[in-house]
Amino acid sequence: MNKDLFKRFRTKKYRLVFTSVCLIICGLSFANAFYIHAKAQLAQYLIADAWEQSISTRETIPPWSWADTWPVARIVSEQHNQDLYVLAGGSGTSLAFGPGHLDGTALPGEPGTSVVGGHRDTHFTFLSKLQAGELLSVQDRRGNWHEYTVNETEVADTRQSGLDIDRARDELVLVTCYPFDAVIPGGPLRYVVRSTPIVVNM
Repeated sequence: MNKDLFKRFRTKKYRLVFTSVCLIICGLSFANAFYIHAKAQLAQYLIADAWEQSISTRETIPPWSWADTWPVARIVSEQHNQDLYVLAGGSGTSLAFGPGHLDGTALPGEPGTSVVGGHRDTHFTFLSKLQAGELLSVQDRRGNWHEYTVNETEVADTRQSGLDIDRARDELVLVTCYPFDAVIPGGPLRYVVRSTPIVVNM
C-alpha cells in the first residue's frame, strides 16, 4: 500500500469514527431529553392524583413514596391555558416538578400573603404574558376555589430591597427569575406578579 493510499484510508477511517461518535452522542442526548420529558409528564399525573387524594382525605399525600414534597394548592389561568399544582417548599427538588410554595408564608387560597416561586423557562413562563386585571383561580386544600385579580407586575432586585411582602395583606405573589430570555440562569433580578382575592359580597 503506497503512502497516498494509506493516507486516504486513514483519513476515511478517522472520519467514520468521528461520525459514529457524533451519532452516538446525539442519540444519547435525544434519549436523555426524551427520558427527562417523559419523567416530567409522568410526575404531573402523579402529582394531580396526589392532589385529588389529599382533597378527599384531608391528608398530606406525596406524589410518590420517596418524594420530599407534596401538592398544597392548584393555580389555574384559563386565559393562558395553565393548570399548575403548587408543591410544598421552594427547593430545587420541588421546582423541578412544579411551582413551589415559600415556607413561612400563607398557603395559596388562605388569608395572608402567599408567595409561590417557579422557573421562568418551564412552569412560570406564562408570567411574562400576565396583565393587570386578568384572573387567576386558586384551589385550596379543602377543594374550595378562590378568584384572584392580577394587580401589578414588577421587577425586583434582590441585591437591594428584595421582595416587599406585607404578611398582613391577603395577596398571592408569584415570583420567577428575570429576564425570561436570559442565557445564564439565576441572577439577582426577579419578576413579581401580585394579585388579590376577589371578595364576593353575600
